[in-house]
Amino acid sequence: MDKSKLYELICSYNDEMLELWKNMVNIDSGPDAHEGVKKVSDIVAEFLRNIGFLTRTINFPNAGNMLVAEYGDMTKPFVIITGHMDTVFNKGAASTRAFKIEDGKAYGPGVLDMKGGITIALFVLKALLSMNYRKHPIKIILAGDEEIGHSCSTAPQEFIKEGNGAFAAFNMETGFPDNGLVVERKGMYQFMLEVFGRGAHVGNAPKNGRNAIKEIASKLLDIEALTDWDKGNTFNVGVIEGGTVCNSVAAYAKIICDLRFVDSSYLPDVKAALQKIVEKQYVEGTKTVLTSIVEFSAMKRLDTTMELFALVKRTAQEEGFRPVTAKAVGGASDSAYLTNIGIPTVCAMGVIGEHNHTVEEFAIVDTMLERAKLLAAVLVNV
Repeated sequence: MDKSKLYELICSYNDEMLELWKNMVNIDSGPDAHEGVKKVSDIVAEFLRNIGFLTRTINFPNAGNMLVAEYGDMTKPFVIITGHMDTVFNKGAASTRAFKIEDGKAYGPGVLDMKGGITIALFVLKALLSMNYRKHPIKIILAGDEEIGHSCSTAPQEFIKEGNGAFAAFNMETGFPDNGLVVERKGMYQFMLEVFGRGAHVGNAPKNGRNAIKEIASKLLDIEALTDWDKGNTFNVGVIEGGTVCNSVAAYAKIICDLRFVDSSYLPDVKAALQKIVEKQYVEGTKTVLTSIVEFSAMKRLDTTMELFALVKRTAQEEGFRPVTAKAVGGASDSAYLTNIGIPTVCAMGVIGEHNHTVEEFAIVDTMLERAKLLAAVLVNV
């Protein structure tokens, strides 16, 4: 395939890319906007059907839907392009922070994480199929509830089922300013500890109280002490609540915690250590309850992933693109479910920017075409 013509074709789509990107960003598709995820899914599905893909939707009662699209003979080894359609922002974000471009940067909820990456993938596929690409079958898998860790769906199992038969995968997650591509990600476990004590008037009957804040404070330190830098297990207690007024013994307190881990095999031991903390009692008469919120598997660094990355790196060099580097990061992604079943996966192939999950989130507009050309060349070479 003539890559120079392929690149010209991709560049000719620039205005269409920006328009589709804008349209998707201006749809609320956060954790409370399942209907918005469906709107994004419908836009993507129609685009893919128009270029020859067969599409189907996996619906979940309490989460955004998953979109799967296939092109070619899926009985043969295929390439996966994956990502997610949801954002972290609740309803109203799209109207108050609509898509805009200023000084070469695009802003808006999910502009970087990760509607830009989806846009890149769609127009790369349009260009390739316009030039009669037939090298490998291609499967698109787009989740609708990645940002909440699939806590209300069976999406991880669907990733595993849909991934069987693939020989390579590319996740269009957000790109990094250093042009690094992700070959390894930490897993995530988020949980809540609640302490139930007994309230009492601190002036008239202080001995009758059982202070839940005192109990939770002691356990907070125990949890933070489980951090193991050598193993890469890091804890953060990010939320603490308790009590009502200062002249009453606190009858209730809670903390919400985040654990990041390199190796999923560590998790059972960590959970056992957490259970010991739950059972330990600093303030007699209190009760502690542990509730799991989200669990996200770690993306393994596979030898085959490094081989796939080497192909991407070589392609970038041969085509005169900016050099890419391999990196490991702490943020979780659905790439984990693919590497868990042995599929080599290169992640963070999407548009480049910074400040994911914040109102300062932005994407560098020029990197849309840059990353689109890279993905197109890699799909030709893989």
